[in-house]
Amino acid sequence: MRSVRARAALGATVVVALALGAAGLAVLLVLRANLTDQAGLQAEVAAREVAGQLALGVPYGELDMGDEEEHPVQVTAEEGRVVAVSKDLDAISGTGTDRVAPSAGGAGDDHDDDRDGDDDPGRGEVDTDEPDFTNGTATVDGDRADYRFAAVEVTDPAGRTLTVHAGAPLAAEQRAVDSVRSAMLAGLPVVLLVVAGTTWLVTRRALRPVEGIRREMAAITASEDLGRRVPEPGSRDEVARLARTTNETLAALEESVGRQRRFVADASHELRSPIASLRTQLEVAAAHPELLDLPGAVADTVRLQTLAADLLLLARLDAGERPGAARLDLGALVREEVSQRVGDRVPVTVSVRGGHEVAGSRGQLARVLGNLLDNAQRHAVRSVSVTVDRDAGGVRVAVTDDGAGVPEGERERVFERFVRLDEARARDEGGAGLGLAIARDVAVRHGGSLTVTGPPGGGARFELRLPAAP
Repeated sequence: MRSVRARAALGATVVVALALGAAGLAVLLVLRANLTDQAGLQAEVAAREVAGQLALGVPYGELDMGDEEEHPVQVTAEEGRVVAVSKDLDAISGTGTDRVAPSAGGAGDDHDDDRDGDDDPGRGEVDTDEPDFTNGTATVDGDRADYRFAAVEVTDPAGRTLTVHAGAPLAAEQRAVDSVRSAMLAGLPVVLLVVAGTTWLVTRRALRPVEGIRREMAAITASEDLGRRVPEPGSRDEVARLARTTNETLAALEESVGRQRRFVADASHELRSPIASLRTQLEVAAAHPELLDLPGAVADTVRLQTLAADLLLLARLDAGERPGAARLDLGALVREEVSQRVGDRVPVTVSVRGGHEVAGSRGQLARVLGNLLDNAQRHAVRSVSVTVDRDAGGVRVAVTDDGAGVPEGERERVFERFVRLDEARARDEGGAGLGLAIARDVAVRHGGSLTVTGPPGGGARFELRLPAAP
């Protein structure tokens, strides 16, 4: 069963069926118990009426047993002998003895003799305790039926203990229970059909926007048009949130694909220049060896190698490569990086206050520092300074130059890939525009940040913040 609507309708129907079945069974049990208790109360009343007569010394043959068909009565002595029964009682069960004829020469005759010999034999006593109840059958005038019997003990004036068994019919209880059961069985399919249909319709209405989302996603997959969006229902339920999240995902995917396409186009464009220059020099050298510009060919090769390394690093960063977790002293790394830059045109001053350990990739962080220093050397006039200190957020590295600075409106754009603010600058002097983009990506993946500000004295100040190692 692959349909959500069908599974929901089936599940709701099964749950309601089980609930109604349990409730119906409980109702039937309670109804039967109440009706049985009522029949037992009627039987007890009938038994106590007969017991009251016996306590007064009424002869067995003169006992008023009421409606014998409604309340069959059997009176037994201590020995289990039957001393009196109601009229037309043909058979009985459930009272301890199934005899329905008084025993000859038994307690009935003795009772009558005592009555004749004493005008005032006294008064017996009816037991006031809760009677014993049993279920059985009785045949009255040829009609057999189920009865609820109550057994009441009584002591007659002669001191004999007798037990009066009186019954009340259970036919009304059985008819009521059967009627309720039949009504429940007849109504259950209708209720279940209503529940299944309602659940189906409600689920169908609730899932209609989902089907619209699915169709639109299938169309987007077929057309590869990431500019399309799924319809968003006006409700505020889970389906509406799903549609909004789907559109946000599509927007992010569209932006990612667009950025990837721009990256590939820009990378191809950047690679074309050094490759074309190198090819031209090699073709000239092949035709005229004496005209070979060997330093230029080496410079183009180095530039091509650097660009390829930058593109490879960006590809690894985009693939989610996580940095290492080695502990390193950022101040020592700054001194080491500056000491290796013997060919810089502007001197670099370093100020490190104390030890500053961070966790991460030594190679990637060294690459960040190198890119920041390259950018500062490219724009500085007379000086470049590097300071390393700590603040509440961790370790901070500030690279400051005294150049023209970065306009405030361009301070985020400089970290985009292949961006050069000075478009007139020669490519071999200005680079490919990947250094700052790489630096920020590495900083973010180390849990830090990279920003640019304008110091009071002019120029640009790039601040790298990294969390301190625990």
